[in-house]
Amino acid sequence: MPIDLATLLVVRLGIDLLTGLGFLALMKRYPAIGGPGWWASSAAVSIVGAAGLMMTGQVPAAWSTSLPNAMMAVSVLFAWMGLRSFLGLSRPIHLVWLCSAGLLLGQVMLQEVWDLPKVRQLVLVLTTAVIAALAYRDIRRADPQRRVPELQVVKFWSLLEVGAMIGYGIMVPLLGLSLAQVLPGLMLFALFSKMVRMILYGALVSYRLRQLADRARQDLQTRESDLRALIENLSAGLIVYRPDRSIADINSLARRFLGWTDDGGAADRSPSPPEQWRMLREDGQPMRRHEMPFDRVLATGQPVHDVIFGLADNQGQPVRWALCNAYPENDVLGGLRHVVFTFVDVTSLRQAQQQQQRLAQQLSQSQKMEALGTLAGGVAHDFNNILAAILGNANLARQDLQPGAPARESLHEISNAARRGRELVRQILAFSRQQPLERTPVRLDDIATETSNLLRTALPPHIHLTVRHCSTCPMVRADATQIGQVLLNLGTNAIHALQGKPGRIDLAIDRVRADDPALPAEVAQVCVQDGVDAVSITVSDTGCGMDEATRQRIFDPFFTTKPVGQGTGLGLPVVLGIVQAHGGAIHVSSEPGHGSTFVLYFPATHLDTPVPHAGTMSADPPAGDPPEGAVSEEIPPMTTPPATAAGHVLYLDDDDTLVFLVRRLLQRRGYEVSAFCDQKEAIDAVRANPQGFDLLLTDYNMPGMSGIDVAREVLAINPRLTVAVASGYINEELEQKAAEVGVREVVFKTDAIESFCDVVQRLVQPSAA
Repeated sequence: MPIDLATLLVVRLGIDLLTGLGFLALMKRYPAIGGPGWWASSAAVSIVGAAGLMMTGQVPAAWSTSLPNAMMAVSVLFAWMGLRSFLGLSRPIHLVWLCSAGLLLGQVMLQEVWDLPKVRQLVLVLTTAVIAALAYRDIRRADPQRRVPELQVVKFWSLLEVGAMIGYGIMVPLLGLSLAQVLPGLMLFALFSKMVRMILYGALVSYRLRQLADRARQDLQTRESDLRALIENLSAGLIVYRPDRSIADINSLARRFLGWTDDGGAADRSPSPPEQWRMLREDGQPMRRHEMPFDRVLATGQPVHDVIFGLADNQGQPVRWALCNAYPENDVLGGLRHVVFTFVDVTSLRQAQQQQQRLAQQLSQSQKMEALGTLAGGVAHDFNNILAAILGNANLARQDLQPGAPARESLHEISNAARRGRELVRQILAFSRQQPLERTPVRLDDIATETSNLLRTALPPHIHLTVRHCSTCPMVRADATQIGQVLLNLGTNAIHALQGKPGRIDLAIDRVRADDPALPAEVAQVCVQDGVDAVSITVSDTGCGMDEATRQRIFDPFFTTKPVGQGTGLGLPVVLGIVQAHGGAIHVSSEPGHGSTFVLYFPATHLDTPVPHAGTMSADPPAGDPPEGAVSEEIPPMTTPPATAAGHVLYLDDDDTLVFLVRRLLQRRGYEVSAFCDQKEAIDAVRANPQGFDLLLTDYNMPGMSGIDVAREVLAINPRLTVAVASGYINEELEQKAAEVGVREVVFKTDAIESFCDVVQRLVQPSAA
């Protein structure tokens, strides 16, 4: 059946039109894909060529023959450029236009000048074959490992076209066929080849779209993975809630904060919704429903910022604190999709703030002690002078009375009242740490034994006292008298806490290892540095106990829960001052109706031999509030020593009452006494008779010139004169200043009156010998 050339041209025209429109649409929709633009241009050029062939006989031969042949070759050239564009290869536009112009000019010359139809047809065939061969080369270079099936099919078809064109160029001359005979067949092959190539090029576009989709999917997965890694490694917790309060997403830090394991997500865990959390406000009170960040976002649709909440569980774990933010995430229509809940764990910051508050309380307590210590200096000086005069004159009066005189009982009560006042001053000095410490290696077992013996004398029969000793406990460096005072104060408080009811008081000595977690940090640090353990003293009772508010104030000066007249409020502050002065610490636990327990911790010492002492208790009543039923014994009056204790004593004090008393005391002992209230007069007396005095005893705290200043002036006049300074409170600074000036001894003024003559006798004897 003969092939109708006109029909082929119409079919070709329709195929080119559809192909051109299709690739033009692809070019506009996917501009990133190279090739569809060139293929659309190739179809447009082919349409021009087909239209020229359809007008054969109606237009000049140049338009109906030369132009169609040239357009067919240019169409193949543009299709090759589209393939190179798809493969990402270079496309020399100027060469493309130059070749297109050359093809057109050549066809016109072969038509109009030389009139060689077969040569024109051969040029078209060879041009098509060369371009097909170049396309084959480009595909081999672009896909050497043959991984893209679509490219391999295009490569195969290009090779087939090369073979067909070469065969056509050889067979037509050999068979002697005319152009009219071969043109329909050539047009049919060109049409079939165009259809195959357009299908293959469309397959390439589909392949590239799949490639781009896969790459976009991989990029999305990578971004999601990076985002998930970022969220998981954030130092903040993140929970994404759906409006029905179920969890859509949660990161690892949030799981750990909520106490969940990291091996499962929210869906696996089926966690409780936020309204079932035990959330606390910043003040520690339960957070109400409308205060919770999640509910506030649901109710208002607005973000919530900087809310501090605590999360408590039912397993006794410490409360975890967080600073949170919450905001809504809406869809394109404005509906609520999620509530994003972010928070930062501030538990350590909260603990640091609590520690800071505790330190502030300790600082406040320290400032109170410092203020009271400043007050103690003036109290010790002025009040001790008054009490010393009362005690001294009472003793002198007893010496002047007969043993059975009725006035002796009144003088005895006067002395007792004065001694109670002196003990109050001693408590203030001990609390303010201005009372001198004589720390020696002692065994706390011995002190506990002596203290328990004293307490038993004041215990009612219905109160049972037990003492548990520790034979393996090391010694501690301590002032035995003051530690005994501490135990007496605690024991006395325990008696009062029983409120006259039956009960028991337990006193226990234990050894505490340096790494024991119960050991306070400040004591543990000293023990670790010195390589020793600690020793604890526990005093517990079964009394009324204390509530938390009372327990917080027990170490405040002058705070007491006892009725007026039964307590000074200095017993426990004295205990705290003494324990801290020894480098120790106190732990107190108490509940109303369940008694109280005081645990005192002291660092041990390496020494193994205790220093002997005559007893930890002085003859005076213990510091603090005396036990009920305790009775003071009358102090026997001073006896007159032998007359051999003579010497000349110069006494200086700004209190004329003490000056009068000391003069009487020393003169009764046989001493010659020169007493002054003015520093300048005393210095002038020494200057007038430098060798006439055996002892200068001066008060330290005087207006104008202190006792150290007076001693410096006097020793400049007579360096061999024995000088002593008396003070109501003694510290290392005073002792150092006195030693630098040349003072022989610093006398503790609270004890100076009763043992005054013994001190004077000890200091005067060397110069009298």
